[in-house]
Amino acid sequence: MVLWKTVNETGRAFDLALSSVGGSRPMWFILLALKADPVASQREIAATVGIQGATLTHHLTAMEADGLLTRRRDPANRRVHLVELTDRGEAAFQRMRDAALDYDRKLRQGIPDEDIDRLRDTLDRLRENSASIMKSTRGHGTHT
Repeated sequence: MVLWKTVNETGRAFDLALSSVGGSRPMWFILLALKADPVASQREIAATVGIQGATLTHHLTAMEADGLLTRRRDPANRRVHLVELTDRGEAAFQRMRDAALDYDRKLRQGIPDEDIDRLRDTLDRLRENSASIMKSTRGHGTHT
């Protein structure tokens, strides 16, 4: 329960930090994906960000309308849409990056580095355990 509450509260605070500079969490994650891979397909962005199908398309359409990115068909495969940042998207990324860094600094305030490292290790272990649970339960239906 503590983890769930912490995720929700820190998520809402991060949303506020990003919205203060005109951003949102989905926009931030899409921009991060495009910074890592400057010309990415929608499928690649979906895999990186964890937003699928119509939801991703909705965000990309809004971001394209705002001039943050462009989409074009891949000449090698017309079914694939390639996505790229525009100069305006780069500026939005910089604003959100500054807001994210400021948020992170405030979030870590008063917590020693060794505690942050220990927390990172613990969260990594929780993710590994969750992945193991999901892997072991795939294909197993619930029995009543």
